[in-house]
Amino acid sequence: MGSESTSNQPDTTGTDLGSFEGDTVLIAYDGSAEANGAIDYAGRFLSTKNAYILTVWEPIHRQAARTAGMSGMMQHDWSSLGDDTEDPAYADAVEICREGVALAESHGFATEPFLVESATAVWSAIVDASRELDVSIIVAGSRALTGWRSLLQSSVSDSLVKHAGRPVLIVPPVDEDEDADAEATPAGVSDTAESV
Repeated sequence: MGSESTSNQPDTTGTDLGSFEGDTVLIAYDGSAEANGAIDYAGRFLSTKNAYILTVWEPIHRQAARTAGMSGMMQHDWSSLGDDTEDPAYADAVEICREGVALAESHGFATEPFLVESATAVWSAIVDASRELDVSIIVAGSRALTGWRSLLQSSVSDSLVKHAGRPVLIVPPVDEDEDADAEATPAGVSDTAESV
């Protein structure tokens, strides 16, 4: 569909890629608060504890070309970099993936890192990786866009649900204001005074 697994997978576990037996989960991880929340929920509610931590990345020369096209300015020729490991975007993706692996392990998962270079849409890269790894379920966080923003920006979570062909757990962002209110007010008790 427009993505390819990166041959230079980050080494954090010392195991061969695809060494899991049984049910596995693919957790899409980009380092955001929503991705952290997805790992938290997956750790609390899923019984399978084998997880691929997927980070999708885009080479810097493609990012620069897209930016140059929008701005009309000349950009450095990043395509002259020979190996993915020399690409600053790849180095960032490796670090983000390692953070996701560490977080997932702290939630009880046995993990394997997995990087995918995206040539098109992020959702497409996630779906391709889920097929390549033959996972049981995909887990992803959501920004929960609404209104005009949801019409103008594509939704990775919507596209995953439509195209994955397997179960998908979408974790909405946690509203910190609601959490604070819930912690301050015991269940079943109103926080407003009623006059009698």
